[in-house]
Amino acid sequence: MEDSVDRHLARWRGKAPYDELVEGVVTRMQMLVKHLHQTKATALAEVGMQDFEFETLHRLEAHGGSCTPSVLAGELLLSPAGMTGRLDTLERSGLIRRVRSTDDRRRVDVELTARGHELWMDTMTIQAEVESGMIAALATEDRRTLDRLLKQLLHNVESSR
Repeated sequence: MEDSVDRHLARWRGKAPYDELVEGVVTRMQMLVKHLHQTKATALAEVGMQDFEFETLHRLEAHGGSCTPSVLAGELLLSPAGMTGRLDTLERSGLIRRVRSTDDRRRVDVELTARGHELWMDTMTIQAEVESGMIAALATEDRRTLDRLLKQLLHNVESSR
């Protein structure tokens, strides 16, 4: 069974100083990540959302549907002004609402609206189907093995920082 990476390796064989096995593994991981990015973009387009909107809703959902702008800005690596602009856009679209705290009127929380939650769920459902379809090529035990091996690689990279 030949894939695009096999053809890539054949084109470069003997022309570049690399370990062919390492190049094959890394290039296949890059191609799979590229595929996931493309399918995410397709899912977002299907529900009429942009990536920045999804990422913000995703973070809000991770916090139970409500969070402060400063926490969101920190997680999304945005300046306070950038976060304000993003929240303005999402609020105008009806995906979030800002709610003043009853304890401290200076504090504003950001909450997902029902529409925001619904669009997030629609996108997640499409993406889950794509991811499941991609992994379906592997038997359950192979999935576990791949997960364990990828975890080893990630741990190695993260611990060497």
